[in-house]
Amino acid sequence: MTTDTGILPPDLAHFSAAVAVLVVGGGGCGLTAALAASEAGAEVLVLERDASALGTTAMSTGLIPAAGTRMQRERGIADTPELFARDIMGKARGATDPDIAVALASESASTVEWLVDTHRVPLTLVDSFLYPGHSVKRMHGSPNRTGAELMGSLTAAVERRGIDVLTEALVTHLFADADAVIRGVRLRRPDGTDEDLACKAVVLACCGFAGNAEMVAQYIPEIVGATFFGHPGNKGDAIRWGLALGAAVRDIHSYQGHGGLAAGRGIPILWPLIMEGGFQVNQAGQRFSNESKGYSEQAVEVVAQPGHVAWDIYDQRLHQLMTEFDDYRDAIEARAIVSAATVAELAAATQMPLAALTQTLREVEAMVRGERACPFGRDFTAKPVLTAPYCAVKVTGALFHTQGGLAVDAVGRVLRDDGTALPNLYAGGGAARGISGPSSWGYMAGNGLLTATTFGRLAGAAAAKQTQA
Repeated sequence: MTTDTGILPPDLAHFSAAVAVLVVGGGGCGLTAALAASEAGAEVLVLERDASALGTTAMSTGLIPAAGTRMQRERGIADTPELFARDIMGKARGATDPDIAVALASESASTVEWLVDTHRVPLTLVDSFLYPGHSVKRMHGSPNRTGAELMGSLTAAVERRGIDVLTEALVTHLFADADAVIRGVRLRRPDGTDEDLACKAVVLACCGFAGNAEMVAQYIPEIVGATFFGHPGNKGDAIRWGLALGAAVRDIHSYQGHGGLAAGRGIPILWPLIMEGGFQVNQAGQRFSNESKGYSEQAVEVVAQPGHVAWDIYDQRLHQLMTEFDDYRDAIEARAIVSAATVAELAAATQMPLAALTQTLREVEAMVRGERACPFGRDFTAKPVLTAPYCAVKVTGALFHTQGGLAVDAVGRVLRDDGTALPNLYAGGGAARGISGPSSWGYMAGNGLLTATTFGRLAGAAAAKQTQA
């Protein structure tokens, strides 16, 4: 790994301009932080390495979980932050910070309603599916359920507020004095020239390290064989800077995987397909795990199969349900979906052994009827039996983004090992420790965007307040 810590003394800076709050990263967390900081009265500038503000958020489904929203109440769904926090802790097996879980759950509804009411982000309740780990339906998404659509709305909100977003501005260093006070940043422009900008506070919203192969091999070797399906800017800069400044890092082995990336197409086949009765088999036509535990932990299970691939098996009922999602419609257009009138046709189209696939379908039918127990512990009884014609899609395991990162408090202040806060450094989204525990199995649908938007809002507001003190 590089020996450059990314931290320089302020006396090496040649500041060309100054701004109160600098936000490093223009994804969902960064733009949310910028909106909050601007509302709180601070001059704010977003620095984005790419030609446009997209980030990891644009590659997601754009779904944000929130407890106790008016959208839930309008549908008669009773939910509370306490229930949400219990779900978070349950999925993480108690191995995450309970105070942060409570804080995020308590602020989640305010974040979603703030985005809708103040910034015209068109979020509605997704009431078609119950996602793994959630006790009630609490996912909120844009009309087509895409992260790109969410980013478009956030970008429009930033433009309406007149917030400057400097693109093609790769932050390479932070300027910090001996007391770890951030005095500014150095950024590199496309022509190779450097520019130094002064500030009073920094919000790190530059995600994690899933795009850094060396760090992935060091910290999460179990997922090395997976396809990386995330933003290439996920290089671990926030962690490198934070460690050099004396910050604590937590849950470094945690990540969000996905057990359903359409092989060769790079399109996520979303988990409602599984939760509503679909299942996975390997190339031998055999099930190999409890698919309903969650799509994140399923990535390792799929990667462990021959060729690192599996097949989602489902029927026309589920095919129709999945057309609600843009990603699935993209998979249809990419001809990733196999359709077959009979099991024999399905076996031939997927090159799976007919006898094994037939036997697996019979076993699942018996599980649905309650006549047979699933050897992996899945309960199929609440869903209908799959019926011909059948569908299948070949998938592989993917690494989306990491969930470990800089330790932060309830408003996103970066913390040292002793629990004290660094003077003026904040983090959110993938740059900060998430709420998914120490591995992949603690990731619950929406955890990434919950920490991106809620920590973004809280960190932006806190950073602005500090600069005005």
